[in-house]
Amino acid sequence: MTTLELAGVFVGRPAVLGQRRERPVLSAIVKDRVAVPELELTRLNLDGDEQADLRVHGGVDKAVYVYPAQHYAAWAADGFDVELGAFGENLAVSGADETRVRIGDVWEWGDARLQVSQPRQPCFKLAMRTGRKDVVPTMIDSGRCGWYLRVLRPGRVPTSGTVRVVESDPAAPTVAEVHLIAFANFAQLEPRIAKAGVERAEKILATPALSPSYSGGIRSSVERWRLRNAG
Repeated sequence: MTTLELAGVFVGRPAVLGQRRERPVLSAIVKDRVAVPELELTRLNLDGDEQADLRVHGGVDKAVYVYPAQHYAAWAADGFDVELGAFGENLAVSGADETRVRIGDVWEWGDARLQVSQPRQPCFKLAMRTGRKDVVPTMIDSGRCGWYLRVLRPGRVPTSGTVRVVESDPAAPTVAEVHLIAFANFAQLEPRIAKAGVERAEKILATPALSPSYSGGIRSSVERWRLRNAG
């Protein structure tokens, strides 16, 4: 059984992040560290946390965003001035990263039970938050994306201490594998490598715990490649 250390718990509500195309941009990516010893976790949010645009953020499959605390040293080495909570995470954890966490892993955090559902797909709000346009391609290229959890059982959760990984299927894809496949351009790969990538993508799509909204992009890429190479 794997135990992860909580490096910080963060929540935030929508506020104006800046201007884009002469219009205000609302976002809850700016979050504050929680000082109270525990919080209530519902199916959709930690107490005190919200999302601005529910079309692309939040929902049952993206209720809690987790980011590995150890990645911040790598960001600093890349020249980014960021600290815990800067990427809009709800949980910063030590003891796991995208190469070790698998889709469908089940966590116990206080009274709550959660499940890994998908990697994070960065958007323009991350660039606005950090003041760096290159943060999005850097996150994609490095694979330092973090992941989302769905809430299987709501409950009271501590803001310090540990989280336990109580279920993990070694055959399930890692967050890193899913992230890599999601951003793969099969058309630009050597045919043998592309074919292997598509086959891996189809196995990933068969993972029941992968959120439907995330799998849609992978499925479209696979279908386009199949059509292009039919016959």
